[in-house]
Amino acid sequence: MARTYLATSTLGMLALIAALALCPVLGAARAASAAADDSETDLAKKTQNPVADLISVPLQSNFNFNTGTKDEMVYVLNVQPVIPIKLTEDLNLITRTIMPIINQPSLFDGMESAFGMGDINPSFFFSPSKSTSFIWGAGPTFTFPTATNRLLGAGKYSLGPAAVALVMKGPWVVGALMNQQWSVAGWGHKDVNVMLIQPFINYNLEHGWYLTSSPIMTADWTARASDQWTVPVGAGVGKLLKLGPLPINTSLAGYYNADRPKDSSQWQLRFQIQFLFPK
Repeated sequence: MARTYLATSTLGMLALIAALALCPVLGAARAASAAADDSETDLAKKTQNPVADLISVPLQSNFNFNTGTKDEMVYVLNVQPVIPIKLTEDLNLITRTIMPIINQPSLFDGMESAFGMGDINPSFFFSPSKSTSFIWGAGPTFTFPTATNRLLGAGKYSLGPAAVALVMKGPWVVGALMNQQWSVAGWGHKDVNVMLIQPFINYNLEHGWYLTSSPIMTADWTARASDQWTVPVGAGVGKLLKLGPLPINTSLAGYYNADRPKDSSQWQLRFQIQFLFPK
């Protein structure tokens, strides 16, 4: 009986010692997990900042449905490298370039299809490097007539101002990007006078997940009043992943064009894979 009690007591003591020994290990594991989660969330928030000091290469696939009188789908792949350049201790230059690759079927009777490169649009944002909760950037934007087919571009050199402003508070990243361009030269038969407004709102969850809405609204001031605006409404979800040591930001969103020019796309599915290269 005494031996049984002694054995039981010994096992109990060993279990207690093992539990006490494991406490720091479990605490460290929880801390490491929490730190990793915070790191994922912080990196996800940086991807939602258009003027973040972060090299990235987004590949954005846009599926535009019910386009033209034939209700066709137009596919646009935007290759959008973002490269920050440190000018001074207090000022960064963020370069953002959109290079569209377009597959456009015949949208109307008698119209041909087209596939190739569209017009390239680089933008340059000068942004304070020590901004905290309120972040902004401003600079010029340009469009070059690089389209490989006349149906895929305006055939004009255009330029104008661009600006972005956002607030990062807790899990929220909220702001807007805007630009206005006018054509200055080129062979296209129609002048360019267009405005783009992209409001964005993101709510970041745990483990790199987030909810997002970033509709791209445009206005063509040369069109008649009823065909000037394209105003999408919609939302989606995103997740920051790791491919080995390489972080990748992914998102999927759907938008319905509540206001749109006649025969333009009724709705859009946007899928993005963004390769990140943190410093």
